[in-house]
Amino acid sequence: MPQEDKDPWDEDASREIPRGGAGRGFLGAVVPESSKTKSELQEDDDEEFEEVEVVPVRRQLALAIAGFAALLGLGLALGAQTSAPDYRWPYAVVLFGVQSLYLLAWIMALHPPAPGPTAAVCAVVAVAADYFAVTSTPAALFPLLLVALAGFVAAVASQLFRADYRKRATDSWRNTLLIVLGVVAYAIPVILTRQPVGTQAIVVCAAGAGVALLVARATDAVFPKPRIAPQVPRGATGVVLGAMLGTLASAALGSVLVLPFTPAKGAVIGLIAAVIASLVDLAVNFGDAGRELAGDAPTFWVARHMQGPLGAFALIAPAAYALTHWYLT
Repeated sequence: MPQEDKDPWDEDASREIPRGGAGRGFLGAVVPESSKTKSELQEDDDEEFEEVEVVPVRRQLALAIAGFAALLGLGLALGAQTSAPDYRWPYAVVLFGVQSLYLLAWIMALHPPAPGPTAAVCAVVAVAADYFAVTSTPAALFPLLLVALAGFVAAVASQLFRADYRKRATDSWRNTLLIVLGVVAYAIPVILTRQPVGTQAIVVCAAGAGVALLVARATDAVFPKPRIAPQVPRGATGVVLGAMLGTLASAALGSVLVLPFTPAKGAVIGLIAAVIASLVDLAVNFGDAGRELAGDAPTFWVARHMQGPLGAFALIAPAAYALTHWYLT
């Protein structure tokens, strides 16, 4: 006899439906195998988010950075104050040492392509910038801008010889430009010593920035709270207190310097210098934390911790030049 077609909804098929569609309810809706309470689901969601590790503040390291920043500011101020019309080469030699430290720290931190050739080009740029800062007539910023432009082109060109470096050169040209500009910026104090009111301007700016960084780092060693970010070992109290005392120190200098300096002008210049130094120092800390979170290889620890003060005073120099020409004169 011919076998009749089996009804898809007979008794045997009804037994197979639960087996094949386990965990499904009416109209194929998914039914959870085991019901969980609201608190258990909340715990599962919390486990998905990893806890952010709070980086500890090392007191001795914070005090060491504070001392380095104070020495750097004191060296820039005293060097500018002791420069004479025919005695500026010693100051240029001191600045070349600072340029070398800046180059070492930022090359190791930013990892540009072809670090060796890039460092060699930047060293030549530093020597050329110091030479033109001492000998150019009249003392102006334009020769240093030309040196910076030529140095940047030469540094990028040195990164294009190898194929592996060539691929990274297009992405890291900003880092190369930052290194070249920082090296050239440290020659600006020599130009300021050759201009009216320039020596006093660099002294006031260096004092405000140096005191701001000294107080901020020293406060972090004692009271690093409230934390700016868990991954950054800095406290907001030190940053604010440093900016305030840096402004006060510059105002005190403005009261004893000759015209056109006044306590008010000294306070304005000191506030600008202190804020710039504090922001650059913080930006370096955030950049270092970002590289660590991204899994990049850590830089040499000495260079990493010198990077903040060196970058801060590199930006203070052009700020002092701008204030001299647009605010004091």
